[in-house]
Amino acid sequence: MLLKEETMTPYNSASEVAFPRMHISLYVSNLIETVNFYTAFFGKPAEKVKTGYAKYVLESPALVISFIENPERVQSNFGHLGFQVETPEILEQFRAQAAGLRLITKEETGTACCFAVQDKFWVTDPDGVQWEVYYFHANAEFNDPHYTEASAAACCLPPEPAQKPKVKLSDLSDGATSCTPGSGCC
Repeated sequence: MLLKEETMTPYNSASEVAFPRMHISLYVSNLIETVNFYTAFFGKPAEKVKTGYAKYVLESPALVISFIENPERVQSNFGHLGFQVETPEILEQFRAQAAGLRLITKEETGTACCFAVQDKFWVTDPDGVQWEVYYFHANAEFNDPHYTEASAAACCLPPEPAQKPKVKLSDLSDGATSCTPGSGCC
């Protein structure tokens, strides 16, 4: 069932939760590296960490994202994820924080990507999942030429990150398992 805009709960303050909110579940090859990266990127610790599983619940943007350690199911090149921010000042706050943590892999200003003029920066998690944080200026009738070159994999994707070595997961919590790897639960 598709939701109409008028059925969505408005988001009025940081103490309220916006519903519907997005949920994403990603398979990861190393939960410790993933938790360290997303704790830095989101600026808050995971809500729940169990052996082979971690979950973050963000209020702004309204997002529930979980990670299930299962190296065999990690997939690359699915596209990318991102956050659109409301103002250039908010984009600069996120950019400064990510830059201070050395997470940024690419920055673009005034680019016409995906038929929209945007300012943005990119980060890449330990498994190569790419995130853009962007401010939308206006619609555009074209893409920057580098997105149409034969060497470009797709619009809006920064260069592929260098592959990091895989590290074995050690026990993160009391040993309780909330999900069986590969079960698809979140």
